[in-house]
Amino acid sequence: MTIDENGAEQAEAEFMYDYETGMPARARERLGVRALRVGGGVALAMVGDPTSYWSKALGFGPESLDEVIDFYRASGVRQAVIQLLPRHAEAAAARGLQRAGTWIKLGGDPAGVAAAATDLHVAPVPVDRAAEWADTVLGTFGMPAGDLTTMLASTAGRPGWHPVAAFDAGRIVAGANLFVHGTDAALNAAATLPSHRGRGAQSALIAARAAIAAEAGCRRLFAETGKPAEGTANPSLSNLLKAGLRPLYERDNWLWRPPAHEMIVP
Repeated sequence: MTIDENGAEQAEAEFMYDYETGMPARARERLGVRALRVGGGVALAMVGDPTSYWSKALGFGPESLDEVIDFYRASGVRQAVIQLLPRHAEAAAARGLQRAGTWIKLGGDPAGVAAAATDLHVAPVPVDRAAEWADTVLGTFGMPAGDLTTMLASTAGRPGWHPVAAFDAGRIVAGANLFVHGTDAALNAAATLPSHRGRGAQSALIAARAAIAAEAGCRRLFAETGKPAEGTANPSLSNLLKAGLRPLYERDNWLWRPPAHEMIVP
């Protein structure tokens, strides 16, 4: 597959944008969501997010950095992650951003993703069980239920989204999502309960979502996960590689925080 950084970044930017702006209005307002399209990418702020995960920006180059930083300064968030390709490191450091780890972007042909066996039942998430699915994913990541549940659950039945779950005797024990954007598709939100790890749930969920993407006419499937520290392993990365996706490039996370004199103390 030809490496297309713009396409890979845009697919992720679009699913993040749709997660946060596409949820029901009341939940979006309580979470204090603000969004900006900038330089071909997006900047997202979620003031009411207790995890600080959902305030992030990606998909643009250094020429848009000042506009993104101004957006966050006006948003009221305590911090945000700006995701940039390594060649933009100098521009990020010059603006006082702090490096906060590296992610690996992977990609491949969805039709070429390897099938995977599991003793769990893997199937699309019914709309009436979307909240249960969302809480399973959020809880596994240590994120609270509530409005974030509403955000994830609202993707069930929404155009472009394909939430999938692994069931054990009818109970949702693992979940993941797929976002289709034109001929590209993006894997995201994959999590398995600790009690059910090691049973092939995530490999099966990758394969199931790849099949959905191929059926939808997608030619490229993207995913991203953390780069493991030297001498350690990342199970998510291992599962993606085993499925047949390959690393395309690495991308740095840069942490933005407002200057101390601008911090809002509750």
